[in-house]
Amino acid sequence: MAGKTGTSRWLAAGMTAMTLALAGVPAAHAETSLLNVSYDVTRELYKDINAGFIAAYKQKSGETVSIRQSHGASSAQALSVLQGLQADVVTMNQPNDIDLLAEKGQLLPANWRTRLPNDSVPYTTTMVFLVRKGNPKHIKDWDDLARPGVQVIIANPKTSGNGRYTYLAAWGYRKQHGGTDAQALDFEKAIFKNVPVLDTGGRGATTTFTQRGIGDVLVTFENEVALMDTGVGGGNFEAVYPSVSLLAAPPVSIVDKVVDKRGTRKEAQAYLDYLWSPAAQEIIAQHHLRPQDKTVLAKHASEFKAIKTFTVEEMFGGWQKAQQTHFSDGGTFDQIIVDKK
Repeated sequence: MAGKTGTSRWLAAGMTAMTLALAGVPAAHAETSLLNVSYDVTRELYKDINAGFIAAYKQKSGETVSIRQSHGASSAQALSVLQGLQADVVTMNQPNDIDLLAEKGQLLPANWRTRLPNDSVPYTTTMVFLVRKGNPKHIKDWDDLARPGVQVIIANPKTSGNGRYTYLAAWGYRKQHGGTDAQALDFEKAIFKNVPVLDTGGRGATTTFTQRGIGDVLVTFENEVALMDTGVGGGNFEAVYPSVSLLAAPPVSIVDKVVDKRGTRKEAQAYLDYLWSPAAQEIIAQHHLRPQDKTVLAKHASEFKAIKTFTVEEMFGGWQKAQQTHFSDGGTFDQIIVDKK
């Protein structure tokens, strides 16, 4: 018993000495982690943006930040944040998905657009076509998507901003060519009659077209088309620019309720500010997205084909009106799907 007591005293003394020694060691600075919840065709973009920001922030502040990415169909991503996914920032492909977080979840203020330059839009893009090499179906413009015998791959407008932009681009094209709303609706019905599968997001639609070999034409963001046209397997596809398309302006925002809870507002703000830096704008251009920085855009002007575009505001009176008319329950898209069945 005496031996055990002595051993216990020795261990207790050792633990006390260790505790005193550790008390004099300063705690290591905890690494801050941010979660960027984004839409599904920006995986490669933000992988490069994140690396650039982490290095720049370390050099400027001496602090280390890590960034996690979450990608999926834009509206599905927004719903995940609304239901509790702890996003420090959201980088969606259309403003309705961020408005949802402001209106339904009170996760950020209603005036979120005013907090960053260009209405919180760091770059723009548009909707163009990807066809198979040689363009065997001779697809040149939106009218061709409604022709019998042409299979069209489009993401689901109910779940995907990519799909909504495509739908609105086709509607606007018909209206700009003298069509009435009734004629535009018939035009959409003809196009979606040619859609064999509705993927939930843009990257899924790309996979369906390029890897599964389904469809004659994919309609998606210009940057996604450029990635497929010039990347691995690019010899099998080519880009086609329609005569007119819809300007896509993907916005970004801090999620205030999350950053204030987690204590990450400073880092999250710096992350979004970085998107407008010349370095980030160059990364954006290299990923075939049209940068807001005029100098960077001019440098890459030859890489972006001229295309006439219209905006959701000009053609539809804004995103909220477009959402209510076309994509809400009972809207025009629901009518098209019912008729398609």
